[in-house]
Amino acid sequence: MNKIRQNKEETSTAHKLLTILGTIMCIILIPVLVMNISLIIKSYTNRDEVPSVGGYLPLIVLTDSMYPDIQSGDLIICHTAEPENVVVGDIIAFFDPAGNGTSVVTHRVIEITEENGERAFRTKGDANNAEDSVLVPAKNLVGVYRTRIAGAGNVAMFMQTTTGLIVCVICPLILLVAYDVLRRRMYEKSKKADTDALLAELEALKAEKAAAAAKEESGQTADNAVDTTDKQ
Repeated sequence: MNKIRQNKEETSTAHKLLTILGTIMCIILIPVLVMNISLIIKSYTNRDEVPSVGGYLPLIVLTDSMYPDIQSGDLIICHTAEPENVVVGDIIAFFDPAGNGTSVVTHRVIEITEENGERAFRTKGDANNAEDSVLVPAKNLVGVYRTRIAGAGNVAMFMQTTTGLIVCVICPLILLVAYDVLRRRMYEKSKKADTDALLAELEALKAEKAAAAAKEESGQTADNAVDTTDKQ
C-alpha cells in the first residue's frame, strides 16, 4: 500500500505542475488566438472598415507624432464612437483625408468645426510643430483612443510575419497538443502502475495466506502424529 501511495503522490505532483503550466498557456494563448482569428475574419469580410472586437480596435503605431503619450511600436486600443460624442482634447483614430483613404492616423482634436455643412475635426500630433493641413470629416472617424500597451505593436507586427506565425501561433498550438498527450499518458501510466501495485499486493497477501494455511496444516499433522504415538 505504501508503494501505491508513493506512486499517487508522485503522479499528483507532476499532474499539478502540468495543470498549472497548461492553465497559464491557455490564459495567455487562447485570448490572443481568438482575437487574431476574429480580426483576420473581419479584415476579409469588411475590407472598408478597421477590424474590431466588441467595438475595440487594436492599432499599431508607426510614428512618434503623438510622443510622449503614444510612441512608435506601441499597440493602442481605440473604441468606436459617434462623431457628435467627440470633444476637443480627445485623441482620435481616423482615415487620413490627405492620404490614400486606407491609412489610419491617430492625432488629437484641437478644434471641432464644419466643412460643407458637416461636422469635421481639426487635428494635430502632439509632437508635431503644425496642425494637420486637412480637416477630418466625421465620416472618416474610426474611434477614440482609450489606452496603449507599450511596445506591443512591435510584437503584433512580428506575429504577422511567417516567423512570428510559427513562433506565436503554431508552436503554442503544438505545445498545447503535446501537453494534452503527455497528461493522458501520465494518467494511463499512473493508472497501470496503481493496478500493477494492487495486483502485487494481492498476490503477496495470497502467498502469506497460503503460507499461513500450510503452516497451520503442518502443525495439525504434527499434533496428529504425537497423538497417535501417545495412544500406542
